[in-house]
Amino acid sequence: MGNRIRVADLARTAGISVQQVRNYVDTGVLPPVERTASGYRVFTTAHAEALATAREAAVGHGWATTRTVMRAVHAGDVETALAALDASHAQLDRERAELAAVHEALGTVLANPAVPADVAATPPRGMRIGKVARAMGVRPPVLRLWETHGLLQPDREPGTGYRVYSRSELHVAQVVALLRRGHYPLATIHAVLGELRATGSPDRVLSELTARQRDLHRRSLHRLRASAALHAYLRYLGHTA
Repeated sequence: MGNRIRVADLARTAGISVQQVRNYVDTGVLPPVERTASGYRVFTTAHAEALATAREAAVGHGWATTRTVMRAVHAGDVETALAALDASHAQLDRERAELAAVHEALGTVLANPAVPADVAATPPRGMRIGKVARAMGVRPPVLRLWETHGLLQPDREPGTGYRVYSRSELHVAQVVALLRRGHYPLATIHAVLGELRATGSPDRVLSELTARQRDLHRRSLHRLRASAALHAYLRYLGHTA
């Protein structure tokens, strides 16, 4: 399909090496090539179309998904190609939902900055689990459960091995208790705490989340362009209605 094109011209147009073009053929990213009687590969404008499509798809969906899609298309298995694209879009949707949940949870934390009196009066040596539980309005087993899920990281008292919560860890417990009262899932709380421990500031976390939302928007647009390019390539091959 298409007019002949020199492999060197194909590579130069894409900004890659001739060997990379050959690798794309071998891995199915480009369609199979015919060979001349002397064994030279014959590239055509169809390969140029495939290469342009693959590189656009890689920007949006990554090379792993792109290889799956292009191999399936060239094998005539459009269903597998579409399934891979759907999975890629679904992953982005999950990221968007997770980001929104963390952002909402941080908003809850910022809207409730009050520190319980028991927490504010934490002694330098820290507070044991019974007092922490009372301050948070939960039972000690709940605190141990949160610890099991990696939400809390209390110290251990030398000699006795009792859990001791520093003032900073009490603030973390306060955040966990607040978000659990708001029925946020443990996975979302874990993400919030990870951000807070990394930055030390809810305001800085919100700034970081805003930056990630912009990145997500950019990636979404890249996927949209990639899907449009793949649809055009399927139409070029006669695989669309």
